[in-house]
Amino acid sequence: MSYDLLLAGGEVIDVGGGHVGRFDVAVRGGRIAAVAPDLPRHAAREVIDAGGKLITPGLVDLHTHVHPGATYWGIDPDSIAWYTGVTTWIDAGSAGAYAIESLRAAISGSQVRVAALLNISAVGLTAPDGESRELANCDVDLAAATLATNRDLIFGVKVRMDRKTVGEHGLEPLRRAIEVAGTGGVPVMVHIGVGPPAVDEVLALLRPGDIVTHCASGLAAGMFDGHDIASAVVEAHAAGVLFDIGHGSGGFAFDVVEAQLKAGVAPHTISSDLHARCLYGPAFDLPTTMTKLLAVGMPLEEVVAAATVRPARALNLPGGAGTLAVGARADLAVFTLEEGEFELVDAHRRCRISDRRLANEITYVAGRPLPPRLPPRPKPWIPLTGAQRQALRLRDRRVRELLSAPLVGIEGLAEQFPRSSADPA
Repeated sequence: MSYDLLLAGGEVIDVGGGHVGRFDVAVRGGRIAAVAPDLPRHAAREVIDAGGKLITPGLVDLHTHVHPGATYWGIDPDSIAWYTGVTTWIDAGSAGAYAIESLRAAISGSQVRVAALLNISAVGLTAPDGESRELANCDVDLAAATLATNRDLIFGVKVRMDRKTVGEHGLEPLRRAIEVAGTGGVPVMVHIGVGPPAVDEVLALLRPGDIVTHCASGLAAGMFDGHDIASAVVEAHAAGVLFDIGHGSGGFAFDVVEAQLKAGVAPHTISSDLHARCLYGPAFDLPTTMTKLLAVGMPLEEVVAAATVRPARALNLPGGAGTLAVGARADLAVFTLEEGEFELVDAHRRCRISDRRLANEITYVAGRPLPPRLPPRPKPWIPLTGAQRQALRLRDRRVRELLSAPLVGIEGLAEQFPRSSADPA
């Protein structure tokens, strides 16, 4: 048995594939060939010593926005995936029926896997908010037809339920999203935020397997009853509604998630809601978001499962996504679990300290390492603080200095075209 790649002796956390512990991971033909202790090194064309490293399936980010050419929020996934370990990106409603083909074209050249949730509003996220204020945009027949003809790309329906987005229409956009999802047997992902509507009204309509994102929001009205998590939240969680972090710019508060964990309302999935505004903070990326959940006491194995197999199963993604099952596409992430004191900040500038931090070392898609790629500059409409702008300038300067200096000195060179002995020079 021969392998193209062997990651040897790493600490594997692959809950979906049933591998948690020290294993070797072998790849052949872009797919997982074996996960077992002490696989033969001589059988592999390339062997990577992963001792002391953490090996996970490629991360599955359940809530992102990756349509930069046509939306307010979109970002390029490939320029972020290579240093974060995220190999499957779920675009959460950037495109409605009017723009689904544009989204398909935009992601056609992506190295990472991209799946989509269809926005119930046909206009999608071309603006910061308001896509459902005109109820005619939430056309059930059009959305259902779009879902039916794009099942290779669309795995759910997205609706934003906050005051700015739904205006005077209350719960009606959500009702329509649920109706469309029912036609295809897919879940609804519901964004919660500043009400109305209140959280309990939204949760009352959701079915088991539907997803409430920004579940630890500090902005959502009705999350608390006094100092305790509201009974409607606890009951929906117990009934099988899936709670997703969806960090974003304003969707994550440490005190809320801590109260939820105390009440037994643990997040089912951890996502970043990575987009053009939170890429520079406070979310930054999915490993940073995962580290924030470590900081509030979630076990490492749970955190990894919540960013790999659980989101993949929540959307019924094909091909073994989120696992290292034999035969699955060889999407892998290798991390260092750094130890120290790491300050982490939520969407409201409240801090916690973690004694561990996930730092990506290398990311593989179909068994091939993703190459480094510089991210594009922020769009002109993205609000940045002076400190963020200065940090971006400093990053640019450091990259320039790194690339403008000669790569090696004389000791690192060889004479590629030697002179002949007859050369008089």
